[in-house]
Amino acid sequence: MKRRRNKKKISLFLDSGAFTAFTKNITIDIQEYIKFIKEHAQYIDVYVNLDVIGNAEATWENQQIMEKAGLWPLPVFHSMFEDMKWLKKYIDAGHDYVGIGGIAGTDFNTKQVVKRLDDCFEYMCPGPDHLPIVKVHGFGITSVPLMIRYPWYSVDSTSWVLSGRFGAVYVPKKKRGQYDFNEIPYKINVSDRSPSVKDAGKHISTFSEDERRAILSYFKEKGYELGESDKDGEIITPGLCNEYKLRDEMNIIYFLDLEDALPDWPWKFKLQKSRGLLR
Repeated sequence: MKRRRNKKKISLFLDSGAFTAFTKNITIDIQEYIKFIKEHAQYIDVYVNLDVIGNAEATWENQQIMEKAGLWPLPVFHSMFEDMKWLKKYIDAGHDYVGIGGIAGTDFNTKQVVKRLDDCFEYMCPGPDHLPIVKVHGFGITSVPLMIRYPWYSVDSTSWVLSGRFGAVYVPKKKRGQYDFNEIPYKINVSDRSPSVKDAGKHISTFSEDERRAILSYFKEKGYELGESDKDGEIITPGLCNEYKLRDEMNIIYFLDLEDALPDWPWKFKLQKSRGLLR
């Protein structure tokens, strides 16, 4: 999960949109999807199978349709709904890069998710070295503890942009003077329009002077200012408090720094005490 430089002007990981289609009760034409992939193949590094949420057999059938069309899509295993035999089928079929989905947008609690992902990664990290035998992509993995618990090759999430649009930025915690990316970060509201502006401990304006100084120091270190607006919301000085695009940038920086703090892939998975993750 280290930063990779790509010489291509455009490099894409293409999802099929199956989750959005499922939530909106619409249908995606698999032949149109195949046609789109082939027409734009020069730009696409990875494309995902058109999975059918709640139907492992139909997802497998779509995988076969795409493969017979000359494609090799990333298979999707819905970890919370499907029998482990489907994950094994994809790996036995020769796929060295698989996707784990079925977590985002569900009612499963953290304990259930961790138990299931532990089972998946125990299977995919079988040897005495506990290294993964395939690359694994995590769909909708927004939880930092889940990101650092497992040896993902890649993950995707919209939490960085949703947080920014709702006025918040991620700030890593410090331990012994160094940023500690093994800890859940602070999520601090900085927008001058945030409804939490009066809630103690939620908005930067309610923090103590020492806390504010530390937060502003982090912003400055990354090249950003808080900014200032007048009482009517007019911008006096552009900054994180009044520019959502700047908050997006700050959140991207946090996740890139988190990526750099992780071990080089592949790294081993071993069952561990959850350190509060299962509470």
